[in-house]
Amino acid sequence: MIKKLDKLIIKAFIGPFVATFFITLFVLVMQFFWLYIDDLVGKGLDFFTIAKLIGYVSATLVPLAFPLGMLLASIMTFGNLGETFELVAIKSAGIPLLRFMRPLFVVAIIICGIAFLFNNYIIPVANLKMKTLLTNIRFSKPAFDLKEGVFYDGIPGYTMKVGKKDKEGRNLENVIIYEHSYELQDNIIVAEKGTMSVSPDKKKLLFDLKNGWRYQERGNSSNNNGTEYIRLGFKNYQKVFDLSALARLNYDDSTFKNFYQMLSVRQLSTTIDSLNKTFDSFQIKNRASISSFFNFNALDQKVWDSSKIIKTAIKSANDLVPDSTRYSIMTKAQSQLTAIKNLNETRVSEYSERLKQIQLHKIEWHRKFALSLACLVLFLIGAPLGSIIRKGGLGLPFVFALIFFIIFHLLNTFGEKLAKQDVFNAFSGMWLSTFVLIPIGFFLTYKAMHDSQLFNKEYYYRLSKKIKPWFSWVINTLGKQKKEKIIA
Repeated sequence: MIKKLDKLIIKAFIGPFVATFFITLFVLVMQFFWLYIDDLVGKGLDFFTIAKLIGYVSATLVPLAFPLGMLLASIMTFGNLGETFELVAIKSAGIPLLRFMRPLFVVAIIICGIAFLFNNYIIPVANLKMKTLLTNIRFSKPAFDLKEGVFYDGIPGYTMKVGKKDKEGRNLENVIIYEHSYELQDNIIVAEKGTMSVSPDKKKLLFDLKNGWRYQERGNSSNNNGTEYIRLGFKNYQKVFDLSALARLNYDDSTFKNFYQMLSVRQLSTTIDSLNKTFDSFQIKNRASISSFFNFNALDQKVWDSSKIIKTAIKSANDLVPDSTRYSIMTKAQSQLTAIKNLNETRVSEYSERLKQIQLHKIEWHRKFALSLACLVLFLIGAPLGSIIRKGGLGLPFVFALIFFIIFHLLNTFGEKLAKQDVFNAFSGMWLSTFVLIPIGFFLTYKAMHDSQLFNKEYYYRLSKKIKPWFSWVINTLGKQKKEKIIA
């Protein structure tokens, strides 16, 4: 049964949580657009496309906004109650801290469930839609993706770089274009400056280059007659790029639907099982293919054991091989070893890639649970922390919330990176932040239950006054000893 105290605490929590959640979500969305601004500017996107992208991005960031909103709202709620002495009144009535934390503990569990539903059912769809939309946007107008001093390979068959371009992206300087359409080597075009434009039908990208050179090599590398090297200087040269192929690259959802970020917990579990089975069969086939190189003729063990003369006379393998066939046998052995080495090099890369895919799927599986439970973990930090600092508003609570969220985010990022590098397994890497923060939450709860003055500046001022005489005595004692040594 919900009592008046529970209603009071829940009402005091709902307002700050909703406000901080949407503020956090807005900041995270702005961070996303800051990272991808170069891929979006100049694409001529309409309002509907931008709105869809914002919706998909917001959906993917909801599970990350939940923990920070929970942390900040719990600090603000208990800080406001402490600042207005409502906590003192509640405790004086004989109600312990854990009792008036209980309603928000239940709310935190409910939010954990909502976060898991987002992670499991909405995030995969949002990731799929966002990935498809971003890919189509990125290739919609590749000419605008040219950045100063960066090689760009968005147009099939070409790689280009511009040293400098104006704000409008039309006038270019120090242009280099590599053509990958020849077997012998890449043809190169170098120009001091030029202009870039798109044809009226939007199917051609035109480069009007000035004062440059075109380097070309013709011929066949296998031809003994050599090749022909051509260097062509020009004052004006127009290079035309066909964009019709890119216009046909309209990706749909089926292109990325099997990525690990687009799968639910059940789909991830199924995929991990199939990947493990495939990996086991791959190991069996690999051992079989390597063992095929070692098909030696079997010797009769009984005959070998009974022949004491052979045992004593033979000191090396060369004694068993006649001189006439020794060279051919050594050549064959070397060729077999080379084949084994090449096979192993190929299988090692494939082996690493298969292990990497299994690890990525396991990381994503654990992420869905770890981010959901993070709401409860950060609540266990925020609630006692707010009752200790006894400050409401967005000042001091925001500072503490930011510190602990940065710690959470860094631990989560480091754990995921170490798991991807196979330093940690997927479980240890993705739950690293939880393992570190839960003891801190229990410690703060213990301090709050005993009315700790952990963040009270007056307490530390009084403590410094008590310690100051002791420090003075130590300094004076050391000074006297030093003087005595000097005199001696």
